[in-house]
Amino acid sequence: MAASKGGLKWLFTLRGELTKNQGIILTIFGLVVILLVWLLLTSGASPILPKSALPHPMLVLGAFGDLYRDNEIVMNLCKSIGLNMGGYIKAILWSIPVGFAIGLVPLLRGMFQKVIDSIRFIPLTAVTMLFIIWYGIYVDAKINFLAFGIFIYLLPVIIQRIDEVDDVYLKTVHTLGANYWQTIRTVYFPAVMSKLSDDIRILTAISWTYIIVAETNADQGGIGSLIFRTGQRMGRVDKTFACLILIIIVGIFQDRIFGYIDRTFFPHKYQLKNTDGKVVGIESSLLRPVFDFAFQILTWVFLGIYLVLLINEISPFLGQIKPLSYLFGDALWSIHTIFALILFFRIRSLIPKGK
Repeated sequence: MAASKGGLKWLFTLRGELTKNQGIILTIFGLVVILLVWLLLTSGASPILPKSALPHPMLVLGAFGDLYRDNEIVMNLCKSIGLNMGGYIKAILWSIPVGFAIGLVPLLRGMFQKVIDSIRFIPLTAVTMLFIIWYGIYVDAKINFLAFGIFIYLLPVIIQRIDEVDDVYLKTVHTLGANYWQTIRTVYFPAVMSKLSDDIRILTAISWTYIIVAETNADQGGIGSLIFRTGQRMGRVDKTFACLILIIIVGIFQDRIFGYIDRTFFPHKYQLKNTDGKVVGIESSLLRPVFDFAFQILTWVFLGIYLVLLINEISPFLGQIKPLSYLFGDALWSIHTIFALILFFRIRSLIPKGK
């Protein structure tokens, strides 16, 4: 409901629809309220909450400098991002073929559907030792642990999305004479993937949820390990809050990137329709073209930086310094995979499409 139609009534309407501008305004207002409450609880000589429980915002702000100076926060954050991306890549590579096989083959569904429904109840923190036994105590164990955490949530969703494919499309391709594999390629795969992109986007938080559990085993760096060392062992609650804020910021950026990818590959999801169901345009906002242009420019900038650093990894020209290996460690393969995919689709987008 637009504000112009009812003044501020939209603020108090249950399940009311908000425009993007209204949502931005309320988000800013909510952040201001949180900050004011935080200041109220932590300010003064005798604050309501002691700094050992909730540090003052200025202490948290100062903790960022301490993390940079004393704890190599950039390297630790990058290592966690590498683990995060590695877990996501493996989970997606595992879940899509397995999910399609179980969802489309009645024999496999009958054998494994109940098993999949049950496996979701496994407490992930309890299986950490199993991954150490299977993969050792280093990066492989951590990435596979995170991948498993995402996999057990993503697999049932894929099967559910297969069940949600509209019979109208299936009947149409069958009428046109499509065989089994053509039906999968032209109906099931695009229909499932267009919805699955939203599910993957929502599950972004799963790998960050278990990052501390994964990284505290055989401490090799990472923001989860840093939270454990500085927050729990050294009692630096301000550093813990600073690390959590960094995770939130990275998560927001990941969500925006997934949103951009979703709009790029599945633009039909953002079509605006009138009451008759006819497409009248694409959902957009005044700032959307600006954001999209900035995103494309930044993509090429990061690709350029990555390629320069990659050349340095192969044939060092920065002396003994290898920034990519230093920042991402043994999880560097996940960054190579991400940038290879980005480069492939960027080059493909530059190739003129045939008429």
